[in-house]
Amino acid sequence: MSVPGTVPWIMRTRLLAAALAALLLLASCGRDRVVITTTSDWSPAPAAPDPPATRSAGPAAPPAGLMAADSAPPACPDGWDCAQQARFDATAAYAAKRRGRMGLVMRDRETGAIWRTGATAEPMWTGSTIKVAIATTLLERHRAGDIHLTETDRQVMSDMLRMSSNDATDALWDRYDGPQLLDGFRTRYGMGSLSVVDGRETYWRNLRCTAEDLEHLMTYILSDRLYAADRAYLVDTLRGVADNQHWGVWAAGPQLRPGNKDGWAVKPDPGGEHWVTHTAGFAGPRERYVVVVMYSLPPGGTLDEGVHAVSDAVATLFGARTPAKVSLPT
Repeated sequence: MSVPGTVPWIMRTRLLAAALAALLLLASCGRDRVVITTTSDWSPAPAAPDPPATRSAGPAAPPAGLMAADSAPPACPDGWDCAQQARFDATAAYAAKRRGRMGLVMRDRETGAIWRTGATAEPMWTGSTIKVAIATTLLERHRAGDIHLTETDRQVMSDMLRMSSNDATDALWDRYDGPQLLDGFRTRYGMGSLSVVDGRETYWRNLRCTAEDLEHLMTYILSDRLYAADRAYLVDTLRGVADNQHWGVWAAGPQLRPGNKDGWAVKPDPGGEHWVTHTAGFAGPRERYVVVVMYSLPPGGTLDEGVHAVSDAVATLFGARTPAKVSLPT
């Protein structure tokens, strides 16, 4: 029998075992983190009085480790579950080993949590990723009655996004005063670091921005700020890109119904010409996760190297297969 005022021996033993188990769980979740998780310093402005928004449907359930909020396991201290933290660690380690500069950003639009690693605040040549901003602002200006997009314009816009046609982009840039669009990209879409490369004309091919800027842009597109029909058009179009853009965020896997706008080009910088391979898009149910990877290779790097590196980073982030299956752009 127990002595009054004391805890029975077997109860003390069970309490001690429970305490040790809790300490071990916390240690396993927090050990050796490489990545940084924080709250975002930018979000879209309050919604405009548009009609009720609709969102395209995603898969029935998020991938393992990216659970819905009402069924998620207890979060690790940084706000993501421990399985996802392990994928973050693996992705950060992978990115750190790449030659050149790579930056990755991932936002959970349901919780507002944001993760980043690498050169996410370093401006790089935008490549064709800026085409998403061009399409978005033209759709908004048409909706506001400032311009009238013809059926020909809409076909050209489709070619710009789906096939990444440079000729199509030139046509829209010239017709709708492209240089005047940049201020709106900065203020309305949160692309505060967007700039024209020193010594070059104001032209869509001569721009720099950061991975943070592209994350802000994609978050804006998927928010209620954008008219529902225009948002649906952009989501469906980015999900239906041609084979030359089946890489990057595409590597999250078909079950997550990803969509992306990729950018790839040879660009000059101090040290010599080099490839850039970027991807900006979304994945998951109701486009829950915004993902951006910008990769500036060193001189001597190849398009093949860049495409596979960006795609494998995304695949690691989502626990998909690596090496990722990709279609190399031509």
